[in-house]
Amino acid sequence: MFLKELSITSEHKVIRELYFHKGINLIVDESNEGITGNSVGKTTVLKLIDFCLGGNPKHIYQDSENKKQDYKLVKDFLISNKVLITLVLTSDLDDENAENVVIQRNFLARKEIIRRINNEDYTEIEFELKLLSLLFPNQNMSKPSFRQIISHNIRWRDESINNTLKTLDGYTSDAEYETLYLYLLGCEFLKGNAKQEILAKLKQEETYKSRLERNQTKTAYEATLGLINNDIETLNIKKSNLNINENFEADLRNLNQLKYQINKTSLEISRLNIRRELIEETEQELKTTTSNIDIQQLRLIYEQASSQISNLQKTFEDLVEYHNQMIGQKIDFISKELPVIEQEIEHKNSVLKRLLDDEKKLANIIAKSDSFEELEAVIIQLNEKFQRKGEYENIIQLLEEVEGNMKEYNSQLKEIDDELFSDSFEQTVKDQLRKFNKYFAAISNELYGEQYALKYDIVTNSKGQRLYKFNAFNTNLSSGKKQGEISCFDIAYIMFANEEGFPTLHFLLNDKKELMHDNQLVKIADFVNRNNIQFVASILKDKLPEELNKEEYFVAKLSDTDKLFRIENF
Repeated sequence: MFLKELSITSEHKVIRELYFHKGINLIVDESNEGITGNSVGKTTVLKLIDFCLGGNPKHIYQDSENKKQDYKLVKDFLISNKVLITLVLTSDLDDENAENVVIQRNFLARKEIIRRINNEDYTEIEFELKLLSLLFPNQNMSKPSFRQIISHNIRWRDESINNTLKTLDGYTSDAEYETLYLYLLGCEFLKGNAKQEILAKLKQEETYKSRLERNQTKTAYEATLGLINNDIETLNIKKSNLNINENFEADLRNLNQLKYQINKTSLEISRLNIRRELIEETEQELKTTTSNIDIQQLRLIYEQASSQISNLQKTFEDLVEYHNQMIGQKIDFISKELPVIEQEIEHKNSVLKRLLDDEKKLANIIAKSDSFEELEAVIIQLNEKFQRKGEYENIIQLLEEVEGNMKEYNSQLKEIDDELFSDSFEQTVKDQLRKFNKYFAAISNELYGEQYALKYDIVTNSKGQRLYKFNAFNTNLSSGKKQGEISCFDIAYIMFANEEGFPTLHFLLNDKKELMHDNQLVKIADFVNRNNIQFVASILKDKLPEELNKEEYFVAKLSDTDKLFRIENF
């Protein structure tokens, strides 16, 4: 798909229309001498395209350096004037009858929100799924997501401007990057979703384990428990040597045992409540991601779309159904313990009530018995020891359960990894890398006289998990040269995907191209003009190479007196 048109309209007025063409598309400023040309909306053009492809609306009016600060003037303008952004994609810029995808979004909320594709409205989750089905019909897994797949095509954030491969946010795990680049390279691995789910479960168990070990580790609890048992034995010997009647001693022993059982049962109930809350929280989070859609209406939409798009491979019902089934399976897996837990909580509460009643009766009997001060001191100490004994035994039991779960998940992960890191699959990765590097090296050599290449290493992270980790070769490159590496990678991927028959976006969005050397930008412009690739770049006009300072390359010219949204004209 190529960029065809981006329009900005209010309820009664066309604010601005931008028309894109093949090859280099430049967004420049026309500021007067002495004015920098910044803050006129060059980067915002790229953000608006990103917004139409599922980006966060806050990025349009949020201060990039202070996420809590909004540009109030811009935000109020977009909302009060009901500004609508329309992006048109086309499969062929030279064919008026080519397939188009029309995307529309606004900045309003609730019932006034517009999130529309080809005149059909969608929820937030459905919107991204629909884009995925239209632009990447071969991807029917939840990972990588649509936004992850297109991240290297849209480079306006600092992470993507300065990094060739790490184009996602700083919280993205290496496992997610592994899934992303295996997909982009065409290395089909159907258990990628299962691996992500197991890693999520492992993370949940690790969080639970860290809560249990907040004060000390399992081995420390075990060591302390051993000392407590020694102390209880010593205190029992001391108590047995006291001069008390037979009934008193039996009652006292029974009371200690009751206190121990009460404490242990209470802790078991607390543990069950924690587990139930964690499951309910996870279940609720998953339910919010379920997609609800009128399937009958969707069937009519699909029949209409099928008549216009002959190569649809997957129906939107399939994607929504698959998404909901996946969420349902996760919910079933997570929540299947709930009935057992509820029943166990009810049973434990019943047991606790009976124990408390027995304790009360026995305590009243002992209180009426004759005893010595020394005996009372021993009883107090024993009570404390038994309470701590019950607490520590319960924590140790919980930790053993968690460790058992983690062992099982790691076993499942190993089975998946045995396939993922098998000789045959690794050979597939090598073969696909060789095909990609043919383009990466050739393009970088043509443009800069250097050969870049993509490599992988099989690494083991701090948690002992194996991963494919991809990196681009580079050696002490300057900022400008790094920009060249990034552009070569993006261009190479489009050409590689075309040869392999993979669906891909045929446009690249790049911000701050003044960081790139003039000669590099000129060579890139010449290359994309010859190879049917759209390269959309924002750049300060005073930094623009003379060879590119031509009207035929400009898609938008902004200035301090004619900014992108033309707010001053309203």
